[in-house]
Amino acid sequence: MTPLNGTRRRWLQVGAAALATPWLARAQGVWPSRPLRWVVPFPPGSTTDFVTRLVATELGKSLGQTVVVENKPGAGTVIGVDNVAKSAPDGYSFVTVANSFCVNQTLLKKLPYDTVHDLRPVALMGLSEHVLATHPGSGLKRVADIVAQAKAGKPLSYASFGQGTSAHLAGEMLKSALGTPDIVHVPYKGQAPALADLLGGQVSMMFGNWPEFRSHVASGKLVAIGMATTKRSVYAPDIPTLAEQGARVESNSWNGMLAPAGVSDDVVARVNREVNAALKVPHVAEALKKGGIADRSGTPAEFGDFIRSEIERYAVVIRQARITAEG
Repeated sequence: MTPLNGTRRRWLQVGAAALATPWLARAQGVWPSRPLRWVVPFPPGSTTDFVTRLVATELGKSLGQTVVVENKPGAGTVIGVDNVAKSAPDGYSFVTVANSFCVNQTLLKKLPYDTVHDLRPVALMGLSEHVLATHPGSGLKRVADIVAQAKAGKPLSYASFGQGTSAHLAGEMLKSALGTPDIVHVPYKGQAPALADLLGGQVSMMFGNWPEFRSHVASGKLVAIGMATTKRSVYAPDIPTLAEQGARVESNSWNGMLAPAGVSDDVVARVNREVNAALKVPHVAEALKKGGIADRSGTPAEFGDFIRSEIERYAVVIRQARITAEG
């Protein structure tokens, strides 16, 4: 048998690969070939649920497949996140996470998944700025009033969405910034019941999402002490920041999309591109703007950097304030 020379051998290899490629494509299928599943680890009606469903509809149109949104709340979002972390990395399962995803890394002693290695960032989507608000009868109108009442020994409290939530950590940041350790934290199971008691004057103050507080501030049912932003909000330009009043506190509620760690780079890049495009669709952009939710589109790498910075930022607060999941 005549030995193959180098050139002929290379051509035969290329030919074999070319013949194999259509078979491999048929075997693997063209992605996406079936509906996608997008888990929301929060109850229906939440801001994260709203943003996810808004984007999911447009994502389904651009991909040519239905995107089914599943609500799997529980255990501070751990149940829903774990469900996707353990899903097949085939590009058909995703999860929306929020601040709690980064908080849980330090707050919880043990997680059923590895925050950094079991999931990969796909796209950061939206961000809702926090406002520090109070009941009109509290006598609090600005940060100086909080300090004055604390020094006078008047009982002060702040509500939150729950132990270890962004609103809880914001309250601890405020106490640290002002040197007022005696302000009592009152945790609730969600923002709605906490807001109800704030409106009723049962608690002194609360950090919350501006979209949900805006109408109450406008009607005079609540007083906005300040925005927890680095500069004045485009959604509330007349409200001073807390930093302007001597309390450097930055707090917000954000949401973004993750996939199981083994999902291919091509799928992540495609979904990221389509999610970013969905955020720019006129009716989506208008709905976000109307809801006071800022578009935070960007690359998967940028979202990954953001997650790491949030984990570090919250870890400092949790450790300094000695916050535990149990309270």
